[in-house]
Amino acid sequence: MKIRYTEAFYSVQGEGRFTGVPSVFLRMYGCNFTCPGFGLPHGTSTTEPDDIAAQVKKNPHLYKKLDDLPLATTGCDSYAAWHPAFKKFQTTTDVDGLVEYLLSLTPDGRWTQENGQDIHLVVTGGEPLLGWQRMYTELFEHPRMKDLKNVTFETNTTQTLHNDFKSYLTNSQRIHVTWSCSPKLSVSGHDWDDAIKPDIARSYSDIPNSQLYFKFVVCDAVDVDEVDRAVSVYGSNGVQAPVYLMAVGGTTDSYFKNGKAVAEIALEKGYRYSPRLHVDVFGNAWGT
Repeated sequence: MKIRYTEAFYSVQGEGRFTGVPSVFLRMYGCNFTCPGFGLPHGTSTTEPDDIAAQVKKNPHLYKKLDDLPLATTGCDSYAAWHPAFKKFQTTTDVDGLVEYLLSLTPDGRWTQENGQDIHLVVTGGEPLLGWQRMYTELFEHPRMKDLKNVTFETNTTQTLHNDFKSYLTNSQRIHVTWSCSPKLSVSGHDWDDAIKPDIARSYSDIPNSQLYFKFVVCDAVDVDEVDRAVSVYGSNGVQAPVYLMAVGGTTDSYFKNGKAVAEIALEKGYRYSPRLHVDVFGNAWGT
């Protein structure tokens, strides 16, 4: 089976429940959302990914690899994981090749260390549950993945679990799965009915040996009012889970501008606050 991914790297988990945990990130290619509204006033959207694409096309000699691409200041900060202009920066391999590369990123070439600590695998995107679910069973069952204990799927919570993958997760339970659910609010530029899918979240939370939490990207009190509404909708559909608020901002300037205000709102509401630790430490460069 051929696999297409945008990047894979070893870093600290920067967000949510496992902030600070050493993790290998696997960023899959493809997404059903483009999030053109992030970092802009409500009701407006950015053309930045298209502008960057035009810039790359005009000066291809300056952009030989993913790390050469500029960071987006508005819209989706992982635009290269879905924008068609950047397919050439993707890696295509098979499961054996992917396993070898993922393990090459870990200390000592394994997931569980001699000191008993384990490296997490974080599958992100794009949207990692969009078209790659069949591959994950083969990946997790690979002979060299037997010591993998923790997997996190960073998802926008719109994708139905395929029956085969759902059955595998239900019956295997060898790996603890965390659903890091980041439903998109109107600040993203997407409509409520397209983004808020309580039945999808419930199907994730029903998987044995798994845990779900919500992580909402917000900018101001208007966004948090939407969080309240979303939490109510999910709760009325049987999904009670920890809720994290995280400041919008893919670069240091925008992130630091919003971080304190979002933390104060989280305290006022009793929600949890999530930093973007990778922005604090690495400036949110590719591969971090």
